[in-house]
Amino acid sequence: MSTAAAGAAPVSLDTINPKVLKCEYAVRGEIVTHAQLQQELQKNPDSLPFDEILYCNIGNPQSLGQQPVTFFREVLSLCDHPALLDKSETHALYSDAIERAWQILDKIPGRATGAYSHSQGIKGLRDEIAAGIAARDGFHASGDNIFLTDGASPAVHMMMQLLIRSENDGILCPIPQYPLYSASIALHGGSLVPYFLDEETGWGLEVDELKKQLEEAQSKGITVRALVVINPGNPTGQVLAEENQKKIVEFCKNEGLVLLADEVYQENIYVEDKKFHSFKKIARSMGYTDDDLPLVSFQSVSKGYYGECGKRGGYMEVTGFSADVREQIYKVASVNLCSNVSGQILASLIMNPPKAGDESYESFMVEKDGILSSLARRAKALEEAFNSLEGITCNKAEGAMYLFPRIYLPQKAIGAAQAAGTAPDAYYARRLLEATGIVVVPGSGFGQVPGTWHFRCTILPQEDKIPAIISKFKEFHEKFMDEFRD
Repeated sequence: MSTAAAGAAPVSLDTINPKVLKCEYAVRGEIVTHAQLQQELQKNPDSLPFDEILYCNIGNPQSLGQQPVTFFREVLSLCDHPALLDKSETHALYSDAIERAWQILDKIPGRATGAYSHSQGIKGLRDEIAAGIAARDGFHASGDNIFLTDGASPAVHMMMQLLIRSENDGILCPIPQYPLYSASIALHGGSLVPYFLDEETGWGLEVDELKKQLEEAQSKGITVRALVVINPGNPTGQVLAEENQKKIVEFCKNEGLVLLADEVYQENIYVEDKKFHSFKKIARSMGYTDDDLPLVSFQSVSKGYYGECGKRGGYMEVTGFSADVREQIYKVASVNLCSNVSGQILASLIMNPPKAGDESYESFMVEKDGILSSLARRAKALEEAFNSLEGITCNKAEGAMYLFPRIYLPQKAIGAAQAAGTAPDAYYARRLLEATGIVVVPGSGFGQVPGTWHFRCTILPQEDKIPAIISKFKEFHEKFMDEFRD
């Protein structure tokens, strides 16, 4: 029997999966609007009050001018086209890039990056990643626990698919949160159990808040399966202290929760008094073994100083699961055949970059340090600019790629937003775009304490564009506040 009424379209919003309708992903919202403005600028450059669209809405570094790391790209090029290794011109490349390409090709069956790989990822590359994790943390890691994926996002989906059985299963997620989590929980039919980060303490994560939300969910009949922690934070930019992480690990152990550690910004630390510590390192330093705590750590080639978003590389390290459950994770991975091999190679490279003594090392460090120090300067400049304005407060970006300022909107502006049928921060973001060409993401897309309003702004536009962005933003904000002054 057909699902469509006579004469009706076979597929409509009434007949598609309701979980898809429920799913929202704020970061790429209003794409149609951006495209229309871009087309208008191309056709009539003088028709808008700005001459370019400044994308501060998404963590996509190379689209905004960041250059790829030379060593990584040389190795990738040689692996994708091995015939270059026999060309004399190739000797102009770094000798360690050539050597690494040979080593990687020897690990790939048939030396073919265009062939399917093992569903979990190429074994030799997984072993290399595990060695990098062990060097970072000081504790053993096994390539058998690594699942290579097309970026971190598919790995998150795999875990949600594994853990969520029905809407009675809940996942504890930070608010504000990266909307991948709310979207994937909705798609897989689970319940998001929010815990609020404390803006007053620099987006602190309090275990008392976790306990409160866990108990409230349980009182509603929800079985909480896992805790998501994003460190460094997205969109909030905080870096967790080691003692705080220990309390979180203890909480998961005591409550029987899977700890889902989103650690894709682990290289993006901008303050001297904070360091990144993986949750696996914390758990092992506390004496916990695989038998004590199910833990999944996510990493991606899209962030850090590498910013290789389009290469779609990443992995999850899965520890603390029984052999029969691991078989089910592998089965889910097998449905997708394998992740792309170039992304797998990149994932191995970011966990095993050039070392002192390698020919490329000095230039590699210049590139790496140049990118990270520039990001730190951009973060500080934007943070200071936001804090200088009436009605805006902004916590320090300790890490990641974003600022998440709070905007104290006049009541008249809130009324105008309500009349327009939109959230107040979305109204503000839309007006900002129309006046300046600056694209930010409304805080309502990430979740926030009710009655507060924010927006997320990346620190990724090139450093020479930051002064103009600040100038345009200040001019817009002052006019906006004057227009709606109570």
